[in-house]
Amino acid sequence: MLRPSAFLFAAAAALLLPAAPAAAQEPAARSVKEKAAQDSPLVSTEWLEKNLDSKKIRIVEVSVEPGVFERGHIPNAQNVAWHTDLVETVSRDIAGPDKFTALARRLGVDRDTTIVLYGDNNNWFAAWGAWVFAQYGLTDNVKLLDGGRKKWEAEKRPLDTRTAEVPASTFTAQAPSGKLRARFADVLAVAKKERDEQILDIRSPDEFSGKIIAPAGIQELAIRAGHIPGSVNIPWAKAVNPDGTLKSKDELKALYAAAGIDGAKPIITTCRIGERSSHSWFVLSRVLGYDARNYDGSWTEYGNAVGVPVINLAGTVWGGK
Repeated sequence: MLRPSAFLFAAAAALLLPAAPAAAQEPAARSVKEKAAQDSPLVSTEWLEKNLDSKKIRIVEVSVEPGVFERGHIPNAQNVAWHTDLVETVSRDIAGPDKFTALARRLGVDRDTTIVLYGDNNNWFAAWGAWVFAQYGLTDNVKLLDGGRKKWEAEKRPLDTRTAEVPASTFTAQAPSGKLRARFADVLAVAKKERDEQILDIRSPDEFSGKIIAPAGIQELAIRAGHIPGSVNIPWAKAVNPDGTLKSKDELKALYAAAGIDGAKPIITTCRIGERSSHSWFVLSRVLGYDARNYDGSWTEYGNAVGVPVINLAGTVWGGK
C-alpha cells in the first residue's frame, strides 16, 4: 500500500502526464478514414475538400456542358472534354493507347495515383470517364465524387478559375482490356437467347418503348425505334438521390432486383451511345460488385443493324421520303 505522501506524488504526476491514449487515437481514426476512402469507389465532398492539396490525388472534371469548367471548378481540378479527349474523333471508339497515354501524362496520372472524377448532370460523363480509365487498368484508384458538381456547389464549397499545374507522369497505356466492354455480337447472342446474360437498358421509358428514337435535339439517331429483346428498363438517374449522391447499397440492390437483376448473371448495360449506360455500369460494377459490361455501341449501333430482332412496344415504324 502506498504511503499518503507517495500517493499524493503519484496523483500529481498523473495529472502532469499528457493524455497519451487520446493522442494515440487521432492518427488511428485518420487511418481508418483514409482506408475507407481508398477502398470505396466514392469519395465525399467533405473528404475531397480536406485533401485538395494532396500530391497523391488528381482531380478531374468531365462535364456534359461545354464551358462549365472554365466558369469555375474545384480547386486543383483539370478538365477533360469527353467528346475529344476520351474518344477517337474519326473512328467510333474510345481513346486508343497513344491518345490515352498522352492524356494520362498531361493529367499527371500514374497507376498508383488516386484519381477523383466529377462532373455535372449527376456525374453522367464522369462515370463514362471512369469506364474508359478502367479499360486501361485504372480501376480501383479511380473514384467518383459522390454528388458531383451539384453537391459541391450546393454546399458552397470553394471554386477556382485557374488551371491547375501538375507535373507530367510517365504513364504508358497498353492495349485496352475488353473485359468491361460488350460488343454487338455479345448483345445479339443474348437477344437470340444463345447466351445467358442480362441486358439493362437505362434509357427513358419513351425511348425503350419505341415512342421516340432519342431525346429531343439529339443528332445521333437510329433507323429503328424500340429495344433489344430480353432487356429490362431502369432509367439511369433512378440510382441518384435529389442531392446528386448515389442511393445506398441496399436501395440500389432493391432497385435492380425489382427488375430481376441481382448479380447472379453477367449484366450488359446499354443506352443510345453508351454514355448514360456507363453510369449504371459504375453503380453495378464498382458500387455493388456485380459482373457488368457496358455496350457503347448501344441503340445507335443495334437499331441501325440489318436483320436483328427488335421489340417495339409503341408500334412505331420507320418511314422515309
